[in-house]
Amino acid sequence: MVSIKSGSRRKARRAHFQAPSHVRRILMSASLSAELRKKHGVRSMPIRKDDEITVKRGGLKGRDGKVTAVYRLKWAIHVDKIQAEKSNGTTAPIGIHPSNVVIQKLKLSHHRKNILERKAKAKSAEKTKITAVEAAMMRVD
Repeated sequence: MVSIKSGSRRKARRAHFQAPSHVRRILMSASLSAELRKKHGVRSMPIRKDDEITVKRGGLKGRDGKVTAVYRLKWAIHVDKIQAEKSNGTTAPIGIHPSNVVIQKLKLSHHRKNILERKAKAKSAEKTKITAVEAAMMRVD
């Protein structure tokens, strides 16, 4: 992933909105439900087609459904049950930003299982790591 080295707001926004597709995948992550967090030990995951979600923010709050498309170019996801009716009678999907949804059910492939294991392992290693301040405090006692 491309890391943003500058503290400049202008450059950070430019890097964000001009990010390539493989970076947008990570930026378009959604948080997991409480049950999934407990089960996998992971807070969030990049969203993908066939994940089941619930909208937590905005005018569509409370609605749920299955992700039908992840539209990286527009920073939006499309959900099967969330559509708008157009003036000619046809329906069009409404784009929702992934940060406004919670994943209720993951579509697990072997790649995704590996990602979950790797993230959970890193999180558990982070908890056991002793910081320099804690080490100094131990020596004082």
